[in-house]
Amino acid sequence: MKQSRRDFLCRTGQALGAAAFASGVKQFGLVNALAQSAPADYKALVCIFLSGGNDGNNTVVPNDSAGYQAYSTVRNASGLALAQSSLIPITPPSIGAQFGLHPSLSPEVADPTQQFKGLLPLWTAQKLAIVCNVGPLVAPMTRTQYQNNTVPKPYQLFSHSDQVAQQQTGISNVRSQTGWGGRTADKTGSFNGGTILPMVISLAGINIFNQGMTTSPLGISPAPTALNQVLVLNGFGSGAEETARRNSMDFLRTLDQTPALIAATSNTTQQALNIAQAFGVDPTLTTVFPTTSLGNQLKQVAKVMKLNQTSLGLQRQIFFCTLGGFDTHQNQLTSQVTLLGQLSQAMKAFYDATVELGIDSRVTTFTLSDFGRTLQPSGSGGSVGTDHAWGNHLFVMGGAVKGGDFYGVAGSNGSVFPALQLSGPNDTDTRGRWIPTTSTDQYAATLASWYGLAAADLSYVFPLVGNFSPATLGFMM
Repeated sequence: MKQSRRDFLCRTGQALGAAAFASGVKQFGLVNALAQSAPADYKALVCIFLSGGNDGNNTVVPNDSAGYQAYSTVRNASGLALAQSSLIPITPPSIGAQFGLHPSLSPEVADPTQQFKGLLPLWTAQKLAIVCNVGPLVAPMTRTQYQNNTVPKPYQLFSHSDQVAQQQTGISNVRSQTGWGGRTADKTGSFNGGTILPMVISLAGINIFNQGMTTSPLGISPAPTALNQVLVLNGFGSGAEETARRNSMDFLRTLDQTPALIAATSNTTQQALNIAQAFGVDPTLTTVFPTTSLGNQLKQVAKVMKLNQTSLGLQRQIFFCTLGGFDTHQNQLTSQVTLLGQLSQAMKAFYDATVELGIDSRVTTFTLSDFGRTLQPSGSGGSVGTDHAWGNHLFVMGGAVKGGDFYGVAGSNGSVFPALQLSGPNDTDTRGRWIPTTSTDQYAATLASWYGLAAADLSYVFPLVGNFSPATLGFMM
């Protein structure tokens, strides 16, 4: 079949999109050409972004008499309070008081085809920690300072897009074109030597978290897409016409390499071809994953990790996944049951997969979200929900996590957990929008430091971290 020049260019151009790179024109290399020798140990960070703003107030609830009463007083009348009997009791030793987890984080959640475990066993086994009242900050801030504007505030507070950007960039005083995952890769890329696969891989499209100054992330499809099918180049099979087309494409890419854009296009195409070849097999896992959006993303992450063990040879990897639906202005009770159930089952299955691969102490999974939500409900009855707020509670999971406890920076109430009081010491106003006592910088710097980021490079990745003490929070071994 004859093919027009336009069709030929369209087909060959598919190679450019296959790798889904988000790089600048001047930077198309996969690794630093001056790479140093790689460290002997493997480590990976896996970010799960809870898109929309998860309600931390119904995720982790005080379960002692006074604490639950304060929570219930605000939320019970609208029907938003969880029944105390439904909470999963936990007692963080650093606080001593009893708390309760949302019931969807329970040990066993029924499924039509598989009985999936939840996160509670990992808390009990000290593989899961909770970092309390985390959010973007320019500097530590009290309620009085917030209301009197005596300390700079993060820009555009309570806005979805701006708060997502600040969580992913780790910079809250100005807009940034790079994320803290990408900038961490900028400074640790030499650990991977000359391997062809990028350090940063997204299972949820290209997000600012993944982008560095010199780091080019890779975007791939989640399961059930086979790993050896995520970068297939259409129109380049084994037939005579397809072979001729491939030969012509390869020849054309050797011509006129002087202009920067042409050279960049050719290099990116070659990167796609190299990575497609590296993803030549589809590893299998014994661990069974739930066939949910997040379950499929984390399954693909585990398969990449297994392939890395057998053929890729990377010493450091960063992955980005998302779970949407947390903008619960209405119907929060029903929505959060489903969403936290999916989160709990997928995270536990992923941890089990890292145990299967023998890397559970070398993989740390953590959550981020736009922001927390107001303690004060919005709406009533079956449509009750919450509005945009600020500080939130986040999960960190892995064999190197000092689990079974709460972490963070204590506020004026003497606890890392906020005072659940409207117009109280942690509230910005009268609705229960918690002013974070722990900055996103401190949370992320703790993870990046465990990953291998040198102390001297903390300020490159987190320009504001010097405003906070301590710079790291001690929840990693």
